[in-house]
Amino acid sequence: MIVSMKDVIKRYDGERLALDYLSLDVKAGEVVGLLGPNGAGKTTAISAIVGLLDIDEGIIEVFDKPQNNGNLETRKRIGLVTQEVTVYEDLSAYENLLFFGKLYGLRGERLKSRINTVAKLIGLEGRLHELPKKYSGGMKRRLNIGCALLHEPELIIMDEPTVGIDPQSRNYIIEFVKTLAKETDTAIIYTSHYIEEVEAIADRVYIIDQGHIIAKGTVQSLIESIKGDQRIAIDVKTPNENVLSALEAIDDVVGVRLENKTYHITAAAHADVLDKLLSILATQTIRNVANEQADLEDVFLTLTGKSLRDGEAG
Repeated sequence: MIVSMKDVIKRYDGERLALDYLSLDVKAGEVVGLLGPNGAGKTTAISAIVGLLDIDEGIIEVFDKPQNNGNLETRKRIGLVTQEVTVYEDLSAYENLLFFGKLYGLRGERLKSRINTVAKLIGLEGRLHELPKKYSGGMKRRLNIGCALLHEPELIIMDEPTVGIDPQSRNYIIEFVKTLAKETDTAIIYTSHYIEEVEAIADRVYIIDQGHIIAKGTVQSLIESIKGDQRIAIDVKTPNENVLSALEAIDDVVGVRLENKTYHITAAAHADVLDKLLSILATQTIRNVANEQADLEDVFLTLTGKSLRDGEAG
């Protein structure tokens, strides 16, 4: 076991609960997705795992040792990819890698070798002598990841590593994480509120909301847990967010989310709700109505009554 958290409580300002009896574990060689909207407690949880944040109650063990903010030896075995890009814009990419490598104790030929290896992994081998301020957002993200990999950590924690980047860069990072997990015995914790990322890479998933773990398991097992509900997708010409509350107010409707021009409705099994839904949406020119397969977004919607992205700004 690489990480073990048991009944962890963290309060801010003495009262506000950021983590509320949170328990999770991570084994060597697996990717664990920590899924939830911003403000759910994901960043607090990983800060506690790294040892950057003391907890109020509970137990955290990393590499079978109690974790705390003075445990420097344990931190040397962890790579942290922060949500904010933390590279130095006025140093070249090579100089950034050199600096962070030295912080982890790498020197001489070993350091040079790791810089070359990591540069290839993150796809920047031909751009190392450029300043990051000239990079695209996706390239900066990749350099940020590279700085956390130089010392070959046994545990890598990636906190929202694809925020604010283009789809191509996002796909590159997702494929990189999948390859890293497949080819090494590294444990990876990957936090996100982008459902498709977690579905693509995670061996197991923890869904967190308001500091609680509200569900856990493989992607398939979580989807199977809500298999009895019905899911309806209604595509319209001109969507209107103002009708969401009216749709949610229908008896037996569990939750509603609007993505682009499609309303995704989750309702109780066998409930007769379609006529009521169509009546409310009749003024929006309905283009298509279909039943759809459940995904992790539906799991979260069923459990909390809200979309994963409801908390993006929080």
